[in-house]
Amino acid sequence: MRFLKWCLLILVIVDFLQAGEKIFVVEREDSSLAVISKDSKTNRIENMRNMNHGVVKFKDKDAYVISRDGYVIKFDPLSEKIISEYKTSKSAIGFVIGEYYVAVANYDDKSVDILTRDLQPIKKIFTGSKNVGIKIYKNYLIFSQMDNDIISVYKDLNQGLKKPDFKLFKEFKDIGELPFDAMIKDEKYIVGFFTSKHFGVVDLNTMQFKKVKIFLDENRQMVLKVPHFGFWSIGGDKVFVPAVGDKKVLVYDNDFEFIKNIKTKGLPVFTSLSPKKDFLAVTYSGKDFPTIEIIDTKSLEIIKSFTFDGKVLHLRWSNEKPNLYVSVNDTNKVALINTKNWTIQKEILDIKKPSGIFIYKRSE
Repeated sequence: MRFLKWCLLILVIVDFLQAGEKIFVVEREDSSLAVISKDSKTNRIENMRNMNHGVVKFKDKDAYVISRDGYVIKFDPLSEKIISEYKTSKSAIGFVIGEYYVAVANYDDKSVDILTRDLQPIKKIFTGSKNVGIKIYKNYLIFSQMDNDIISVYKDLNQGLKKPDFKLFKEFKDIGELPFDAMIKDEKYIVGFFTSKHFGVVDLNTMQFKKVKIFLDENRQMVLKVPHFGFWSIGGDKVFVPAVGDKKVLVYDNDFEFIKNIKTKGLPVFTSLSPKKDFLAVTYSGKDFPTIEIIDTKSLEIIKSFTFDGKVLHLRWSNEKPNLYVSVNDTNKVALINTKNWTIQKEILDIKKPSGIFIYKRSE
C-alpha cells in the first residue's frame, strides 16, 4: 500500500514538472531544434534534416517537423526523441495535421502526400504543380496549385472517422496568377497571389469563390504583392497586414474594409498578435532587421520599440506568462521580453542561429 502511494506521488510530481509550456526553436543551420523549458535551454534535438525553413506543429501529444528537403519528422515533445521520419519529396513547403493523418504540400515532385499520424504513406496526389497553402476544414483538405492557378478541394469520404479516403470534390479555376500562400479564417479559405491585384476567398460552406481587392492606403493605391499570410495577424475585430515595400501595417476589419495605416520604423515582415489580442509585435527587414515595435491594437499606436544586436527572424507570445520570445539570429540567442513592464528580462544563450519559435503546451 505504501509502495502504491509512493508511485502515485511520483506520478503527480512528474505531471507537475511536465506541465506548462515547452519551447522548440529552429536552429536553421544546424539541423536541430533547441529546447527551452522554464526559460532556460535544456536540450538540443539533432538530426532534423535541412532546417533552413523548418516548421514545427503539434497535435495532441505528438510533434512534427517539416524540413526544407522534404522530410516529415515525428518526435515526442516530452521525451524529446525522434520517433519516425518520411521523405515526401525533394522540397516540401507546408503541412497540416488531421485526427488520423498528416498532409504535406510539395514543391518538387509536384504532389500532395497523405500519411498516417505515424508517417506511413496512404496516398500521393500528383497535381503537376508546386502546391501551397494547404489547410483543413471539417472533412475537407484544401490547397492551391501555384503553377496551374487552381484551388483544389478534396473531401474525405470516411468523414474523418478513420484513415482518410480523399477524393477530388471541387476545383476553382481562373482565381488569379501564381497563388503562393493561404490561410483559414472561420469558413473562409483566403489565398494570395504574386501578380494579381486581389486575393481570393472560398466560402467552404457554400463552395463559392470571390475576388477581393486590397488597397495600400487611403488614396486606394493597390498592393501589387500580398505578404505571405503566415505574416498576417487576425484576431478580435481586426486584421493586420504588413505592407509590401512600404513602412506601414495595414489595418482592416473582419470584412476586409479598410480602417487605418499604421506608420512603422521600417519595412514590416512579420506581425504577431498577443494571446489577448491587445498588442501586436512587428518585425522588419533590411537595416531595421534588429528592431521590433509593439502596437496597441485599440489605439492603433506604437507604444514600445526594441533594437537587438542582430537580425530578428521570429517571435512568439507565451500563452500562459507575460512573455514575448524573440529569436536574435546573429548573436545566437532568444531574448525574453516581460510584457508587463516592457523590459528585456532575460537572454537565453547558445541557441545556434535561431529562427522559428514554437510553443508546446504540456498537460496540466
